Amino acid sequence: MVLEGAAAAADWLMDKSLVLGYTKIGPAVRRAWWPDDPAPGALVGRHVLVTGASGGLGLATARGLARLGATVHLTGRDAGRLGSARASLLDQEPLAEVAVHVADVSDLAGTAQFAHDLMADVPRLHAVVHNAGVMPPRRTTTSEGHELALATHVLGPHVLTQALRPALADGRVVVVTSGGAYGQRLDATDPEYAGGEYSGVTAYARTKRMQLVLTELWASDLAAEGIRAHSMHPGWAATPGVTESLPRFAALTGPLLRDADSGADTAVWLVATSDAIGTGGFWHDRRRRSTHYAPVGVETHEQVEQFRQFVADATRRALSTS
Repeated sequence: MVLEGAAAAADWLMDKSLVLGYTKIGPAVRRAWWPDDPAPGALVGRHVLVTGASGGLGLATARGLARLGATVHLTGRDAGRLGSARASLLDQEPLAEVAVHVADVSDLAGTAQFAHDLMADVPRLHAVVHNAGVMPPRRTTTSEGHELALATHVLGPHVLTQALRPALADGRVVVVTSGGAYGQRLDATDPEYAGGEYSGVTAYARTKRMQLVLTELWASDLAAEGIRAHSMHPGWAATPGVTESLPRFAALTGPLLRDADSGADTAVWLVATSDAIGTGGFWHDRRRRSTHYAPVGVETHEQVEQFRQFVADATRRALSTS
C-alpha cells in the first residue's frame, strides 16, 4: 500500500517526531491507512519459533501468532518462566498449540545444537522471530568469549538463522530490533565493545544497529531459497524490558506507552501477511521505515563487508558443528 498526500505527510511527521509515532498514538492514527490484517486462520498448520518468549513482546508475539492458528514454539533461558508463559498463553487462547524449549541464544554452540534438534521434530518451519534481548549493566562475556549483548542480539540469531535454513525454505525471518538503533552507527572495528567506557544502553543500541545491517545481509543471502528477512521495531511499549531497564524513561512516558500486543503487531503481521511485500527493510506500524533517522552516519560498503566478515568468523565454529 502506497501512501499519498495527507496520509503520507502525517505518517512521516509521526515517524520523525518519535512521541507521536512510537507511542500508542501511532497505531491509533495509522490504523486508518495501514495494510489489512492477516486473514483469520492464516497460520493454521504452520510452525513459528519465537525467541525470548517468556514475557513482554516475545509472549505478545506468540499470542498474536497463536490467534492466527500457528503452532508456536517459545524459547527462553528459564524453564519456570517459559512454563508460566505457556500457561498464560493457553489461558487466553485455550486451543493454541504451544511448545516450549529451554535455549540460550547467546550460547552459539548450544544454539546450533538446538536448531539441529528442533529440525528433527519440526522439519518445516514457517518463520523464526528473533526477539531475545538483554541490556547488561556492565560488560559481560559469554563462555565463548563474546560480549553478551552482541552474542544475544547478533551472533546467536545469525547461528540460529543459518542453522535453520533447511527448515525455513520459503519461510520468513523477523528481527525485533529497536528505534534505539538510530542513535548509533555501525562499529565494525570494535564490535565486541572492548574499548571505551561500557554502557549497557549503548551496547544495546549498538547491537540493534548491527541487527538492521545483518537483516539486510540475510535478505540478500536467503532470497534464493525463498526466505524473506525483515527487521522491525515495536515503538515504546510497556514491557519489562522498558520498565525494568529504563525506569526513568518508563516513568516519564508511562501514560503514552503502547501495550505489548500493539508493540508486537508488526512482527505478527510480517510473519502472517499474504501481501506482496518482498524481502528486507526496517518496519514499524506495518510500513517500511528509513534505517537512519537522518542521512548522516550511514555505513559504507567497506564497513558492512568488515562487519559481515566478523560475524562469519565469530560464528564459523558453531555452524561447522551444526
